[in-house]
Amino acid sequence: MSDNSAKKLFWLALFIVSMTLILILSPVLTPFIIAAFIAYLGDPIADKLELKGCSRTWAVIIIFVALTLGLVLSLLLLVPMITTQLDLLIQTIPRLIDWLDSHVLPSLQATFGVEESTQLLEKLKQSFNANWQKAGDVVGIVIGQLTRSSFAIIAWLGTMALIPVVAFYMLRDWDVFIGSIRDILPRSQVDVVVRLAQECDAVLSAFLRGQLLIMVLLGAIYAIGLSIAGIDLALLLGLLAGAASVVPYLGVIVGILAAGTAALFQFHDWIYLLPVFAVFGVGQLLESLFLTPVLVGDKIGLHPVAVIFAVLAGGQLFGFIGILLALPVAAVVMVLLRHMQYSYKSSLFYQDKITDDTSS
Repeated sequence: MSDNSAKKLFWLALFIVSMTLILILSPVLTPFIIAAFIAYLGDPIADKLELKGCSRTWAVIIIFVALTLGLVLSLLLLVPMITTQLDLLIQTIPRLIDWLDSHVLPSLQATFGVEESTQLLEKLKQSFNANWQKAGDVVGIVIGQLTRSSFAIIAWLGTMALIPVVAFYMLRDWDVFIGSIRDILPRSQVDVVVRLAQECDAVLSAFLRGQLLIMVLLGAIYAIGLSIAGIDLALLLGLLAGAASVVPYLGVIVGILAAGTAALFQFHDWIYLLPVFAVFGVGQLLESLFLTPVLVGDKIGLHPVAVIFAVLAGGQLFGFIGILLALPVAAVVMVLLRHMQYSYKSSLFYQDKITDDTSS
């Protein structure tokens, strides 16, 4: 066996062993993945604090104190408002179904001959009326389920307590981890791997620190705009549209449909669709002209079709976690595919093909 074949066999065996270990240890990997995510996001901030004279440990402490204060303030401000809006939504849904039955369905029936929708709405209303009290007490249901299993409570508390501890040590020693990984790489492949890692880091940074910030800002813009327009469920609708903005144009589509329905139901006048269109039009303009160029730029470069496919494929394969990780993984895969394309076009196989086509 040649040295080249032995190297390929070694890397294949290492890949198989690594994937097997990940599958076996997947039940306990969640807190470590979340901690690594926090450490990755916090590393550039820690580096900047170090440049200003802080030690690495104190830089990490400052970051964690700021994160804790931000999280606590966000919970204190948002949780009461979201709870109020959820209660309002639960009270609104039966009346919304009645409104659809009395105003929208007659037009659909007259125009398209839709007959079975009335029965469907009636069944939907009956089902909701039978379960709305349970829906209004989601927190109580979750707590009740947890209290039936002391092991579940202990496991959940242990996971929650483990995340900040692991994140603290990962963030403190992040540069050490990266240096250790670089030291064990084959010397002949160091430059290639480092270059690919830097490209992947640029793409991930653009997405994780840029796209997620854009989602938050768009959610705030939509919520404030819809609130100014007088829509009762402005906060929930804004957060929904902001979260859907992870897929290009999906946030605008979902937001206009949901907010437009809410505006029609609340005001019973088509004229109130105009402020809804205005809010999402302004948000789209801000995203296209300012937010995306400044915060993300062209580093991700994923086509909207590729984004939609990545999200659907991630959800199908790994559920909700897959949806969250779909775009970062797709961005890294895109970098690797670009490298493979460059290597392919530089290979004799591709060059011979061009020569053969030209000669023929």
